[in-house]
Amino acid sequence: MPREIVIIECTEARKEGKSPSRYMTTRNFRKQGSEKVEKMKYNPSLKRRTLHREIKK
Repeated sequence: MPREIVIIECTEARKEGKSPSRYMTTRNFRKQGSEKVEKMKYNPSLKRRTLHREIKK
């Protein structure tokens, strides 16, 4: 099954004036009506887990 590589970025860091963390992950390419990927990941500049959302390439 084909997979698509996507980049996810922290949603809270810019609000606090810090640098956002970014991660690369994959998702199902052929899934109908696919929504943006959201995952809880660690942000080293904020020193806690935050919500990361998919950004445009």
